[in-house]
Amino acid sequence: MSALDAAKLERFEGKMLGVLNAAALALMTSIGHRAGLFDVMSRMRPAASAAIAAAAGLDERYVREWLAAMVTGGVVDYEPAGATYSLPREHAALLTRAARPDNVAATCQWISALGAVEDRVLECFERGGGVPAEAFARFHALAEEDGDALVASLMGGVLPLVDGLGASLERGIDVLDVGCGNGRALNHLAAAFPRSRFTGHSSTDEGVAAARAEAAELRLSNVRFARRDAARLSHMDEFDLVTAFDTVHDHPRPDAALRRLAGALRPDGVLLLREIAASGRLEDDVSHPLGPFLYTVSCMHCMTTSLASGGAGLGAMWGAERITRALAEVGLGRVEIRQLPRDSVAYYYVARK
Repeated sequence: MSALDAAKLERFEGKMLGVLNAAALALMTSIGHRAGLFDVMSRMRPAASAAIAAAAGLDERYVREWLAAMVTGGVVDYEPAGATYSLPREHAALLTRAARPDNVAATCQWISALGAVEDRVLECFERGGGVPAEAFARFHALAEEDGDALVASLMGGVLPLVDGLGASLERGIDVLDVGCGNGRALNHLAAAFPRSRFTGHSSTDEGVAAARAEAAELRLSNVRFARRDAARLSHMDEFDLVTAFDTVHDHPRPDAALRRLAGALRPDGVLLLREIAASGRLEDDVSHPLGPFLYTVSCMHCMTTSLASGGAGLGAMWGAERITRALAEVGLGRVEIRQLPRDSVAYYYVARK
């Protein structure tokens, strides 16, 4: 121990204690989101644990212990005199369903979801291979919430990233969304732009069924859904806009997927790609505000599911330079990289031939 830098040791010890607290707080934040506690508290004046539990329809003893974690974690305010709890408005602005797409509590669900496959990922460290997508029991529920967040940012945020896109959609164009999940975003666009025609491809039967059910409920006649592999698309020169949100890096053959997406575009078409905002160089990504979280998600989901399918195991952090180069290799040499305000997680690539 005498050879160690005592000050450095003390700083790192403090950091790791912070890691333990932050990890525990993320887990409890996930519970608060799933149980609806943040939503309930955002509508209440300071109240006792029994009143909060009653309003949420939950057991008081569990709510009281959860509140203790939230108070010691600096999320919830506590007044000892009356034993009352309150959620500051500034905190509610980042923790409630009404706050989407800024709801950090929803993102905290990834911690428990990834923890559920820790043993299986550890086995892969020892023998190689990957963990298949079907092992992630709550992935579809998380993807559904991510779809809600995308819907919330579409009209005022994402669409304006492509110059003139809103006007084109109003006039009527052909749109393909690859990896559309449950189709919520595409159904939203189909309802907003009835003169345009929309096609959604999902990687799961469950996603297709959910997308079709919602389209039927909304009585949409300008949208269709099917289960398709992006690397095996047969479309050629059929679409004015192709979108792929957070899906190419997961694909076992990302190069083949991009080639098919590019081929589906008409000569003056646009590919709108959303990928994680990374450089692809570790020495640069070390300063990313969410670097540890994003590399963890990449290791325990994106990379391993690709490897499980015999894929490249690209991972979510392949980065802007590599993505731009990959787009150029499939004939999309004109690329603009855009980012939404207050979004440190995603880059949007606007690519043309």
